[in-house]
Amino acid sequence: MSDRHTSRLLRPETLTAIGIIVVAGCFLYATTDLRPISALLPGAVLAGLLVLAVALLVRDQRKASAGEPPVQLSSAPLRVMGAFALIVGYAVATDFIGFYPSTIVIIPLVSALFGFRNPLGLLAATVIVVGAVYLIFDFGMSQDFPAGRLWQN
Repeated sequence: MSDRHTSRLLRPETLTAIGIIVVAGCFLYATTDLRPISALLPGAVLAGLLVLAVALLVRDQRKASAGEPPVQLSSAPLRVMGAFALIVGYAVATDFIGFYPSTIVIIPLVSALFGFRNPLGLLAATVIVVGAVYLIFDFGMSQDFPAGRLWQN
C-alpha cells in the first residue's frame, strides 16, 4: 500500500501554508479597524507572513508536482504543541496581567522550550526585546500596550 496522499493539498507543508494564509489574512483584515499608526507594525508583520506562506505553498506544490514525497512537518510534535500552548497562555496573560509582564515571562519560556537555556542569554534577549519595544512604541511613538485587567480599576 502506498504512503502517498491522495491529494496534493493534503501535504503537511501545504496545509500549514494554507492555514497561515487564512489566519494571517483574517488578522490583516482586522487591522483595518485600527488607527493607521497602530496598524503599521501588525500589518507589516502579517503581510510578510502572508508572503512567506505563499512561498511555502508554491515550493511545496512544486515538490509535489515533481513527485517528491511529503516531509514530516515536525520531528518534535510535543515541542510544537507546547509552543502553541505557550502562545495561548501568553495571549491570556497579556489580557490579565498586561503586555510587559507577559512578555518578560514568555521570552525565556519559549527559548527554554526550544533548547536555549543559558541564563545570561535569556536575560539579555528579554531585556533587548522588551526594551526595544518600550523605546520604539511606548516611548518613541506613544503607543499604549495592554496594561491588564488585574491592574485596572
